[in-house]
Amino acid sequence: MPRAGATLTFMVPELIAHRGWTRHYVENTSAAVKAALEVGARHVEVDVQLSSDGVPFLFHDRDLLRICAAPGALHERSAAELDDLRACEPERFAERFSEQPLTRLADLVRLFETYPDRHAYIELKRASLEAFGAAAVLDAVLPLLAPLRERCCLISFDHAVLGSARARGDWSVGPVLEHWDQLAGDELIELQPEVVFCNLWRLPDEDPLRVPSGSLAVYEVDEPALALSLAQRGVDLIETFAIGELLAALNPPGAGA
Repeated sequence: MPRAGATLTFMVPELIAHRGWTRHYVENTSAAVKAALEVGARHVEVDVQLSSDGVPFLFHDRDLLRICAAPGALHERSAAELDDLRACEPERFAERFSEQPLTRLADLVRLFETYPDRHAYIELKRASLEAFGAAAVLDAVLPLLAPLRERCCLISFDHAVLGSARARGDWSVGPVLEHWDQLAGDELIELQPEVVFCNLWRLPDEDPLRVPSGSLAVYEVDEPALALSLAQRGVDLIETFAIGELLAALNPPGAGA
């Protein structure tokens, strides 16, 4: 029990805007990312897939239906065809974003160049790795990311592609775990990643939470109390769809005074 008048201190984790400010904008779009940056996000995570002609776009799903109300997969269409689609997520936003195009990775890089102190996590999606192979995906993505090299990290559920990226020039990498026991596997021990991502529901029950090297990022969290409790257990980074709301809750005006 703290003594009377004592001040309780809490570890406040760093926050990652999960696909931008997704609570209010269509995920993986320039609008969502810019809104997250403007509200104060220092870290943003996006997903990347390739068009049929090898152009990297920001996109999460294996098909176009939810975001674009269109059939098929992103990797089945050319960049020109994808430019004609709209990232509108109509079931959630109706007509609000009816004129919003899909965002290319090149657009994201240009946006980040105007925010020189922010960090990007670029997830290489398995749909493109399966369709084109790791070499083709890295050939398309790494040259575009070169201007952000010192402040971006490649992440993926496919840990082999992260090893290939390391071999191409020691890029920062972050494996996404399928299950917590992967931390003890030879592949991750050899990789020595800068960060490890894990789903909230795949964390072990016991305290504390630690990874052999680098930082631990946990997704998806939008409750301030949960974010603080995870930080107390050792989580370094919290990934959230509600970046503006969580920033305001964890860093209220005058908190640092």
